[in-house]
Amino acid sequence: MSTEFIQITVNYRGSSFPLSLLPDDTLALLQARLEELTSVPPHLQKLLYKGKKANSQAETTIVDAGLKNGVKIQMLGTTSNELGDLQAAEAQKQKRDEILRERALKAPSKLRSTTKAPDSATLSFRFHSIRPLAHLPQPERAVELLERLAHDQAIVHVMRLHRFSVGVLSELAPHEHPHLLGLNENQGQRIRLRLRTEQYDGFRIYKDIRRVLCHELAHNVWGPHNNDFKELNSQLNREVAEFERAQRQGTHSLMGDVDVYEPATEDEVGRGHQRATTAEKRDVGAC
Repeated sequence: MSTEFIQITVNYRGSSFPLSLLPDDTLALLQARLEELTSVPPHLQKLLYKGKKANSQAETTIVDAGLKNGVKIQMLGTTSNELGDLQAAEAQKQKRDEILRERALKAPSKLRSTTKAPDSATLSFRFHSIRPLAHLPQPERAVELLERLAHDQAIVHVMRLHRFSVGVLSELAPHEHPHLLGLNENQGQRIRLRLRTEQYDGFRIYKDIRRVLCHELAHNVWGPHNNDFKELNSQLNREVAEFERAQRQGTHSLMGDVDVYEPATEDEVGRGHQRATTAEKRDVGAC
């Protein structure tokens, strides 16, 4: 057994942890030490480093796993507390969705109403579930972003207008597909969006993410990036901008609903129309 230590550095959320390990130490031992340092359980730890060997198991030695002296490791993962918050948020969302489903199925009230209840077709044209990546930092923030996108009234409007239905709205980790900002799988079965910056130290601008979402929604109809796709992509971005402008002027209501969209901030919507007209030029990274 070699007694010469291997020196490695693990970076996690802006902090560096230098560690000394023996060549025969296992990944399980390394992960146990990282749990002590970061509170991230081993099963939620994702280690990224140059020379990583595929199919490494907990019993694999660090040498067999491809770790060498001086290697730098980027670790991703969610702490136990954050996971608990995420599960609580998901439970709350499920409870809220169940309440909304029960209300939709209730018999009409005897009180006279001038509003029209949404029909089953209208309820179909939406995102049927959201799914963050629990092993990445701040999963609760990712949930908030996905929820905001799924219920963005301008997006809801174009989805109903074009009869778009998406099974899952999820996020795309930057290291999975570095050259992509979004991915549409099987024409709407799942749409994945890059929410985070490349260094995982923050989140991208909301309007930029939403513009990529329009790009991916266009893939519900057209697969290749041909002229038909580009025309629809531009149309969706234009309709989003026009919807928001009409809402500010008080001349537009959501299709099949009576809700009125109020933008989160004036700053976010102020450049909506201008950015929509240049969507094709800036969506190079979307797929």
